[in-house]
Amino acid sequence: MNSPFSSKNLRRFSKSITCKCLVLVGIALFFRALSLSYSTRNSSFLFRARYMSDSSSTAHKFLEVPQIVWGLNNQKIAFARACLTARTMNRTLLMPSLSASLFYKEVHKLRPIPFDKVFQFERFNSLCNGFVRLARFSDVRNTTHSFDLEKGSGRRWTVERDLEQLKQSAANEFEVVRVVGKNPFLWHDHWPVKDYAKVFECMVVVDEISREADKVVKRIRQGGGDNRIMTGLVPFVAVHMRIEIDWMIHCKKLEQRLKVSEICSSKREIMERVGNISGLKTPTVLYLAVADSLLDEESSVLTGWRDGLVPYEKKKLGVKEEVYGKYSYLVQSAIDYEVCLRADVFVGNSFSTFSSLIVLERTQKMRRLGFTSACEDGENEWRSYAYNLAGGSKGVPRRWMTNMTHSSLEAISYGSSSVSCSSE
Repeated sequence: MNSPFSSKNLRRFSKSITCKCLVLVGIALFFRALSLSYSTRNSSFLFRARYMSDSSSTAHKFLEVPQIVWGLNNQKIAFARACLTARTMNRTLLMPSLSASLFYKEVHKLRPIPFDKVFQFERFNSLCNGFVRLARFSDVRNTTHSFDLEKGSGRRWTVERDLEQLKQSAANEFEVVRVVGKNPFLWHDHWPVKDYAKVFECMVVVDEISREADKVVKRIRQGGGDNRIMTGLVPFVAVHMRIEIDWMIHCKKLEQRLKVSEICSSKREIMERVGNISGLKTPTVLYLAVADSLLDEESSVLTGWRDGLVPYEKKKLGVKEEVYGKYSYLVQSAIDYEVCLRADVFVGNSFSTFSSLIVLERTQKMRRLGFTSACEDGENEWRSYAYNLAGGSKGVPRRWMTNMTHSSLEAISYGSSSVSCSSE
């Protein structure tokens, strides 16, 4: 019997130990590799999670503004200014409430209406993608914790101080910065006309308002169903007649304060200047956009026009109750805006915000067609005129395009007599 310590047995034992060691080393290396792999993956995951968290906190910072008030186009300007403020602060604007009713001093009577009941929310974000963005309040994660930013006021609160406040607030780490105080229309203006125009282009009315405007435009182009005009569809001129009692009081005071005489226009002057526009075919239907409920009882906007011009207002068209009567003041204004925007020719007052925004949008449409000027006589598409300003010839209204090079929206927000036929 061989000894367990014989050379033969020792060689076998040695081989056995070596194999076992190799196996153990292999197992150890395997688990080490597995551990390193898991650690690397876990570390990578944590880095990505941290990065995503940081990006998310940057992308999900919001700006909240007060309820937007006053007339339709004052509200559009205020909304655009709120959007551009959010852009400057690198934040997303929380969808604000507009005001369905028109009360200047009795704020408690203002009826809020959500932005997306007048303008298309998703369409806005699609068209303005990469420029400005809207969010819903449901997108906010912490609704109880926000930072209140109070806008300054008074003469000492200069444009420079306001802009510095915005820049400093851009670094604020709160998820929501809530601006408290006055209506955004009254905030300082830091942005060029082109930036405002971009926001306005993204503000597409909801389908219901667009369909109602379609009805009115079709009725106008059919001459109100008047067989004496002609069959088929005819061109029409939209005239934004500012001769209401409240407007005449306002514009007279404005003329006195500014020491000018080109803001108010009488019914007679409007009729004369519109009648002298060159290139109007006969007959031409006039749509008179006027708040007839605010007219002097003895005033009739339908009589006194020259031959060949056939005037219509809401009541004569048969749309006052059928279309406009169903809606709030704000929606009525939005329908009227769409109707005037689609006219073959538009004539308005250069001190009216309503007229000025329509001309801005028509100017944009002309520029997309390659026209930067409308100074030459002729039947340019999207022609606009200011009836309160004299044109080149006696008794003719001034041709009007928005100057897209202006560094602020002041001329549109508050009116101007410095308008021309060029957009540059």
